[in-house]
Amino acid sequence: MARYVKDVNLHQPTEFVNFMMEDFLRKGGYAPAEWKTEACLGCGDSMEGYKYLKWSYINGIFHLEAWMKGMFGGEMGLTGFVSALPKKIYKDNLEALILTLQQSVPDMSQVNTAYGTAAGGHAKPIPVVTVNNIGQAKAALMTGIMSIPGGLLIPLVGIVLGAASLSIARSGMNSSRRNLAAAGRICAIVGLVLSMLNWFLAILLMYD
Repeated sequence: MARYVKDVNLHQPTEFVNFMMEDFLRKGGYAPAEWKTEACLGCGDSMEGYKYLKWSYINGIFHLEAWMKGMFGGEMGLTGFVSALPKKIYKDNLEALILTLQQSVPDMSQVNTAYGTAAGGHAKPIPVVTVNNIGQAKAALMTGIMSIPGGLLIPLVGIVLGAASLSIARSGMNSSRRNLAAAGRICAIVGLVLSMLNWFLAILLMYD
């Protein structure tokens, strides 16, 4: 399956693009990685899915490649039915990144001329909109809530959903809706406890 590939004509200041990418990668927990001898950046786990990306910014063109690790270790694009939820969350996050990179950035010289400079002669920082992991926070809450009835009805489903919620919530906590991610964590813990109790009870009844 083909990678998610975007080439966007930005023509933004290099410092701005570097700042935005550093913020995005930090919030997402990305670290230097290697994909079949190919240098890239990666993050994730077995529940959230292992995510990878490469990016560059040359002559005003922002290039992005992204993919995930498939169930059998191969490369997996961001479309298709298999692992649909992790793919959608990842793709939405990347598209939110591209939108923030396309925002209007004030001309530094004009801003400093109009409003002066900060103490010590340093230019005042220009506020910009950064990527907000709201999608992960909402997904963590949704899967956390679903883990509760899952734990009551089918313990294995409750365990899978609860673990997935805890994993996704890590990114969601780095958003303006961290309260949703926190609520998702609580629901996930409840779902996991119910799943384990239900499973244990089923084993006791089986051997009673």
